[in-house]
Amino acid sequence: MSNGCHLCEEAEPVVRRVARRYGFGVEIVDIDTDDELVRLYALRVPVVLDPAGRVVAEGIIEERPLRKAVKRLRR
Repeated sequence: MSNGCHLCEEAEPVVRRVARRYGFGVEIVDIDTDDELVRLYALRVPVVLDPAGRVVAEGIIEERPLRKAVKRLRR
């Protein structure tokens, strides 16, 4: 998440719904608080990472593709 990012604001409820559905937690991180995160993700926010730090989704986060990505992770 980046402070004031409208895409992040739109993505948050989608991510939370998918998280509730599949029983996983959500950690919202403001990338603007860490120079390395800004370097990695500034042009990609919002970014959803799996527990291993791999990108699951980025940019416009839509529920259906995110659910599919989560299902793939659970295999």
